[in-house]
Amino acid sequence: MQIVFIPALSPLALGVIRKIKAAFQNRKGASVLQPYRDIWKLLHKDEVISSDASWVFRFAPLAVFSITLVVGASVPVFASFLANDVTSDILVIVYLMASATFFVALAGMDTGSAFGGFGSSREVTVAALAEGGLILSLLTVALMSGTSNVFAIAQTISSADLASLLPAFFAFAGFFVVLLAENKRFPFDNPSTHLELTMIHEAMILEYSGKRLALIEWASANKLMIFIALGANLFFPWGIAHDAGVMAIAFAIIAFAAKALALCMSVAVVESTIAKLRFFRLPDLLFVSFILSVIAIGLI
Repeated sequence: MQIVFIPALSPLALGVIRKIKAAFQNRKGASVLQPYRDIWKLLHKDEVISSDASWVFRFAPLAVFSITLVVGASVPVFASFLANDVTSDILVIVYLMASATFFVALAGMDTGSAFGGFGSSREVTVAALAEGGLILSLLTVALMSGTSNVFAIAQTISSADLASLLPAFFAFAGFFVVLLAENKRFPFDNPSTHLELTMIHEAMILEYSGKRLALIEWASANKLMIFIALGANLFFPWGIAHDAGVMAIAFAIIAFAAKALALCMSVAVVESTIAKLRFFRLPDLLFVSFILSVIAIGLI
């Protein structure tokens, strides 16, 4: 269940965010299941690959999608009792996600297009600036729980009293900013644009089509769901199952669904109430994330 949970539900999270944004704009909007239909349609389309593309361009979607599957199975979704000491360390998770970003940026430059080049440049700039805030926000809950294993962190934080969780709340504020940055949401990027002045993620994948584009889009949805799972179950792990009982797991799945919906609503509200920032203003916001995490560590 843990292995299939993230890739099975990640397109639904995208659909929910788009539906809520449509409601804010007084539109009916597409069905929450539309991302599934989009992926299914792309999987059945032919591919057009540039003659200038190397093996990097062909390999990158497979690598990125595989990484999101591994990380998705390495984060607590509805259970904290799963023993995984190999890939569930916070640094392993952070740098696996960074390697996925590296492959997408490399593929963007591989065909030699101007769009891919500046998209990759912007992508690695934002990723490098977001890295510090992400690591320090996760380090906060690691220090509070005395371990860097995310399953053990979820188990420890869930039993802590509310008065001792003030650092976790500051760290979550920093983490939420990084969530928006890493998943190319407002105010860092517009996930639905194709204007050359505003593209970051879309510029890198303009050359993709068919099955490889489906894998890229699915991996992007998986990444969003992974960040939602980390935010929900490391900073607010209440309701997570501590044993393999059927009732405990059923309740944990319901609790995770509620927390995931709340985070999706938060993303949709942010995207509906603020405009995209100029690129050179983004470091200021990412620095705020870094400082919030530093404050959180200082409060421990």
